Amino acid sequence: MTDETHPLPEENDGVTPSPADIPGYTEVTGPAAFKAQQKAAQESERAAEETALSEKITQLETSLAQGHDQMMRLAADMENLRKRAQREREDAGKYAVSSFARDLLDVADTFGRALQSIPEDLRADERISPLVTGIEATSRALMNCFEKYGIKKLEPMDEPFNPNFHEVMFEAPVPGKQGGIIIQLIEAGYMLHDRLLRPARVGVSKADPTAGAHHNVDTQA
Repeated sequence: MTDETHPLPEENDGVTPSPADIPGYTEVTGPAAFKAQQKAAQESERAAEETALSEKITQLETSLAQGHDQMMRLAADMENLRKRAQREREDAGKYAVSSFARDLLDVADTFGRALQSIPEDLRADERISPLVTGIEATSRALMNCFEKYGIKKLEPMDEPFNPNFHEVMFEAPVPGKQGGIIIQLIEAGYMLHDRLLRPARVGVSKADPTAGAHHNVDTQA
């Protein structure tokens, strides 16, 4: 018994039905199909362009970051180079007279030894007094010249021995004085700004082992 409302499909005779035979199918042809294909192609091309543009932007951002880092490193190197060159120029100006000043120390020592060699009783002699005055004036002029160029005389006495500025020539026990104290100046020292031209040669007190005194040495620069 058959349902007249929903008839059974006829048997397929081996012929493939065309799309037009499918219910609800609408074939798109002509200008509408061309526009759809053109739109799909444009969207695909736009997506490819956006992908390529995104990759290019990423590459440019990476290159920019690397370039900025290199620029900052170069700027830091240039600043360090500028500071080092400035410091070297300043040092050259401050210490350019080191060798010349060191040679003049013997002259200053000679004036000092000349004055020490004149006995006190002869200094009042009218024949010797002008000579003493001349030597003293010349020595003062030399010291003024030293000070003008940053050369300072070191004459430590009754100070703790400092190996950064002093050179020990002898040690001797001194009653009532602890060890490591300068008791005699043998030869003055000199500084050029903050550099030592020549250490002061000194004699220091020797600690008394029986008194339990400790050797007092100043090591502060």
